[in-house]
Amino acid sequence: MQMEIPGFVGFIIKRLNQSGHQAYLVGGAVRDAVLKQPVIDWDIATSASRGEIRKAFSDTRLFALKQGTVTLVDSTGHFEVTAFRGEKNCLEDDLARRDFTINAMAYDMENGELIDLFGGIADIELKRVRAVGDPAIRFREDPVRLMRAVRFAVELGFGMESDTLETLINLSPIIDLAAPERIRQEFMKVLMLRKPSSGLNLMARTGLLEYFLPEILEGRRKRQNDFHRFTIFRHAMETMDRTDPVPLLRLSALFHDIAKPRVRKKVDGKWRFHGHERASADLAEEIMERLRFSREMIRKVQNLILHHMIDYAPAWSDAAVRRLIRRSGPESINDLIMLRRADLLAHGPGNKEANLLEDLEVRIREQLRRGMATETKDLAIDGREVMEVLGIAPGPMVGKILKELMEKVIEDPELNDRARLTAILERSLSP
Repeated sequence: MQMEIPGFVGFIIKRLNQSGHQAYLVGGAVRDAVLKQPVIDWDIATSASRGEIRKAFSDTRLFALKQGTVTLVDSTGHFEVTAFRGEKNCLEDDLARRDFTINAMAYDMENGELIDLFGGIADIELKRVRAVGDPAIRFREDPVRLMRAVRFAVELGFGMESDTLETLINLSPIIDLAAPERIRQEFMKVLMLRKPSSGLNLMARTGLLEYFLPEILEGRRKRQNDFHRFTIFRHAMETMDRTDPVPLLRLSALFHDIAKPRVRKKVDGKWRFHGHERASADLAEEIMERLRFSREMIRKVQNLILHHMIDYAPAWSDAAVRRLIRRSGPESINDLIMLRRADLLAHGPGNKEANLLEDLEVRIREQLRRGMATETKDLAIDGREVMEVLGIAPGPMVGKILKELMEKVIEDPELNDRARLTAILERSLSP
């Protein structure tokens, strides 16, 4: 087998060999080469210790954040060099401690030799994910591997070997032992798959979701009477599949109705979900904080969830379109429309409301092109001028007046002129 190896990767391996160390390409790079897929991550395993790696590359940009790993940097990217795993300091011991057979192959660049000690090629041909050795030992070494097994199966279109699957199901509770940050990282890789619902459905069937995202399962129930024409879980999956692979959109789609089971009430024989937007935004915040998402991402997801129920009709006035833009924020309006379109299409591809969104998008672009005011800072006068005209002191009243002026400008953008806004303030002083 011959692999096309980037120049800097070849330089790393040769430098290590020249320094008296063994060095091999390992993991995903070898797997992807066997699958004839583009190689994204080039990882190198070596007999050198971390200190010896640093010494060998003292003239190269590097950093060492992980135990046993040094990351070398050049203009083409970052490349991880890791000391062999295990006590024997040999390739065989290192590969024996890797997660799945398809990731436990190595490539010897000097000899052009593929090293496959655990049947990785056979498992690729059989299209299956199989743990290296005892799956219970592999999963207990690192519980995040439970999620990785699901991701690889879905990403590659593979099945899961029976012992590996059975062990995954039995050990699903230990996912709680993994750091929230690592769970989040692997979870987001699943959400970025071409069809993320496949990953979440498999996580639901194996029990994993029950332990790190139980809230989503509240909406996963069989149809019952007139509860809903499909489950909330299924709707979330279909909505998510219809969004682009963008973290903000996938997360918002997953969580946009998540609190519906908690707010449902039967009114006149039909189920209603009053206030589900706020409840879902709050529950999304709780979940994302638990998984250590950034405050910025949490805020953006909440914003889309809060405003996703757009019931657009052509009869909307231009002012109504401007109010929508202001509520969501001009920087978020395109994402909001994409989320709403996916939400509506998840009810059925022929959804008329989804088709109407094209008209709304045209109107939104026109309003943004005109440079509409969306915040009080966009007004032609500021708080200081309000105080001067009205003769009032600083305080909450100033902000309240600016918001009232903002509403008038949203209704009629031509009012956003210093003289006109001043005149409005002066008229408010008249008895």
